[in-house]
Amino acid sequence: MNRLLNVPPSLVLLVITLIVSIITMVYVALAEADRRKTIDRVTERRAAADLIETLLVTARPSLAARIAAWIGERVPTTLPGRGSTAALQERLLLAGFDTPGAATLYGTSRMLSLIVFPVVGWLLAPSGATGTTLLVVGIAVVVALVAPTATLDRLIARRQERIRRGIPDALDLLVVCVEAGVSLDAAILRVSRDLSGLHRELCYELGQVVRRIGAGIPRDRALQQLPVRTGVEELRTLVASMIQSERLGSSISRVLRINAETLRSRRRQGAEKKAAEAALKMMLPIALFQLPALLIIVVGPAVVELIRQIRGSR
Repeated sequence: MNRLLNVPPSLVLLVITLIVSIITMVYVALAEADRRKTIDRVTERRAAADLIETLLVTARPSLAARIAAWIGERVPTTLPGRGSTAALQERLLLAGFDTPGAATLYGTSRMLSLIVFPVVGWLLAPSGATGTTLLVVGIAVVVALVAPTATLDRLIARRQERIRRGIPDALDLLVVCVEAGVSLDAAILRVSRDLSGLHRELCYELGQVVRRIGAGIPRDRALQQLPVRTGVEELRTLVASMIQSERLGSSISRVLRINAETLRSRRRQGAEKKAAEAALKMMLPIALFQLPALLIIVVGPAVVELIRQIRGSR
């Protein structure tokens, strides 16, 4: 501590200056590398649409992407008989995983599950019982094969449901913005910002649409990517109506309002259908759990008293 107090202020200032200079040099070097990569991609000979799609990709990959690329060189992305990598990437995109290394990490997780689940099953199985051990390990292998796919399907279904719930609210705000004189692109951007706290997945996809339009992709092509990235049929119908309205020159606000009312009515009908099915779905749990307990509470004392009376009469 005394040595620190005896250090001259000029030396401290020199050290701070050197540290700031080194940080600045590293930052400038990284920025220059990104600029050169962007220039190299722009100067390549390719179609304009492909160039725009390339510029939308981040030049410098993240740490997770670099780890995924390293793993992808050593681990296959799919298991035999489970489809191609392109199909897997489409399903991961529907689940919201649009990073370049998502397919690699998913394939790695499946292979790890094939190792971890059987080992855990073998450790949990009772020692000395070969048949039971084989049964537990076999069940663990089946779970390891089914669990990743079932989890991915569940994530896709939940994400599509969240997007489907947010479409009517987004359309209402779009109608308000368009009728106020705002352009459709600016209205989509406003919706993606204002509703990001309520409907994060839908606002993210709308932001991707605005990003592609700003990069120079035609609006109809950018909108057509919306149902492809989400897999929601309602968005497919909405995008088709918007593109048709733009080509024919009809009122876009009217199209948005009609679609919003239709989707809200469909959502209300779905809620009514689930409410009507609730009574039917509750019959089995009631018959298995509630009725036996109720019979024990009601009939149990009478049965006990009857047994006492029979024993007393003897």
